Amino acid sequence: MLDDLKFIHERDAQDALGIVAKQWQQLEKDYDLGGWKPSVEITNIVHSGMGGSALWALLGNSWPGFNVPFEVVRGYDIPPYVNEHTLLIVSSYSGNTEETISTLHQGEQKGAQIVVMTSGGQLADIAKQKPYPLIELPKIDKPRYGAFYGLRGLLVLGDHLGLLAETNALGELSKSSSFLKTDMEQWAATVPTDNNLAKQLALEIMGKSPVMYAGPLLTPAAHKWKISFNENAKNIAWEYPFPEFNHNEFTGWTSHPVDKPYAVIYLLSSYDNERIKKRFDLSDKLLSGRWPSPERVDVKGETKAQQLLWAVALGDFVSLYVAFLNGVSPIDVGDKDIIERFKKELSA
Repeated sequence: MLDDLKFIHERDAQDALGIVAKQWQQLEKDYDLGGWKPSVEITNIVHSGMGGSALWALLGNSWPGFNVPFEVVRGYDIPPYVNEHTLLIVSSYSGNTEETISTLHQGEQKGAQIVVMTSGGQLADIAKQKPYPLIELPKIDKPRYGAFYGLRGLLVLGDHLGLLAETNALGELSKSSSFLKTDMEQWAATVPTDNNLAKQLALEIMGKSPVMYAGPLLTPAAHKWKISFNENAKNIAWEYPFPEFNHNEFTGWTSHPVDKPYAVIYLLSSYDNERIKKRFDLSDKLLSGRWPSPERVDVKGETKAQQLLWAVALGDFVSLYVAFLNGVSPIDVGDKDIIERFKKELSA
């Protein structure tokens, strides 16, 4: 079915496959912060964002990381320690996310050093009025397809302030874009299922709820898979990190529900700690017959950056093929845009 190009074109009328296939270009986007510098030394970073606008912070904290404490806030309130030495990054692709706007106002009261990341909306207006440094993200129809724009912007900011744990992170990001472009071509609709990992995984997942597991480097990628299954395929999904898995969720698989309509996916990195690698293998051994045998995805790439980005991109393709199999539009959020309906009723 997934090798029938007529079927693909009918299900992908808005060319979601074409959009995700070009995501590598986002890793080369230029942003200009001018000569802005914080007025005092930065001793910690708080990144405020929801959904995809938090995702790029999770990715950036996994790789390349930061040389000061870094916390991601996904809610209305900032941590009590925020002060004038805090770099508060407020991120909302639309610029109208109410939780993020709330944290901006709280940050102002605490005297934080504020940077805004958005494509427009209220946050862009506030940034221009104050003025605050603005990383202006390109406008796109669906923000979930702009995670790499946000990651690039975050790393440009971190590099500008000398806060990245790896000093050549921007160079590595640029190198990774060409690597990603080449590998993503292997998941295109024109590549038959026998040679297409994304299609193979989609067929295994169809009709089930996918559950992704990963070690520390790839945990944000597993979260992106969850987001993509939710929004692209309108499919419930979960993710959880190793080694925490073995301290609670591991036991949950041993009994109920007896029938387990799930697809378990291991995202495996060559950079995983050797003890974590052993945990993956031992968990599968001890749960044999009690859970679905995991689909093991050995993530490709020579560097941490390449592996992280490759894992994110693969998840996007898999979720799109699952969407086609589910008979739903990957572009539309679903149920006549249920998220927008929720926002309207919440603000009423």
